[in-house]
Order: sequence, then structure tokens, then C-alpha cells
Amino acid sequence: MRQASIVIFDEATSSLDSISENRIQTAIENSFADRTVFVIAHRLSTVRNVDKIIEEGTFEELLKQQGHFAKLWSFQTE
Repeated sequence: MRQASIVIFDEATSSLDSISENRIQTAIENSFADRTVFVIAHRLSTVRNVDKIIEEGTFEELLKQQGHFAKLWSFQTE
């Protein structure tokens, strides 16, 4: 896995507490910085620092667009 040019994480943080989730996110960011990484997640906080999200854009850009992603985020932060 360390030499793979593409890595896929499918629900890597789904059953973790917030502290463990943060550690996994940090490890992904640090270990795979120069590779293509696909992150599949229901927890939107898991994809907070990604370059692209399904609706195309950064986390902040998607919130500004007030699209489907922003609506989902509002449900998780209420």
C-alpha cells in the first residue's frame, strides 16, 4: 500500500470516536500527500480537507454553493 499510486478508503472512520477519526485523517493526509486518494465517507468531517468532493469544490466552496452537500452538512451540525 505504501507504493500504490491510488489508494481508496471506504468508510475508514465510520465506527471511530472523534479522537481516533482525527488521527486517521492526519495519517491519511501525511502518508498519502503525493498520491491520488479516494475517500468514501458518510461523516462529512472525514472529507473536510480533501481537494474535491462529489459536487466539485473544496469544503468551503460547497458550503457557499448551498447545494446538496451544504444541506447534508447542516443536518450533521444541528
